[in-house]
Amino acid sequence: MDQIRSIGKLKAPYGGQEVELQHVDYEGGGMPLLRIRIRERSRFTIFDIDASMAEQWAAMMLDWARSQAPSE
Repeated sequence: MDQIRSIGKLKAPYGGQEVELQHVDYEGGGMPLLRIRIRERSRFTIFDIDASMAEQWAAMMLDWARSQAPSE
């Protein structure tokens, strides 16, 4: 059986979507993946991504977040 472990959950402040990150190890082997589950009411969007894509996605999000910080 696949092993799925929750890493954390967030709730979007506007729209109320629930975002959960999960670590997934497949029973059949292979590389572990990061599962991103976005719940919007009864609809789910699920992405399974590898470490390389997770790093790229995180870097883009961090770049954007830092660009939104007020200048001092």
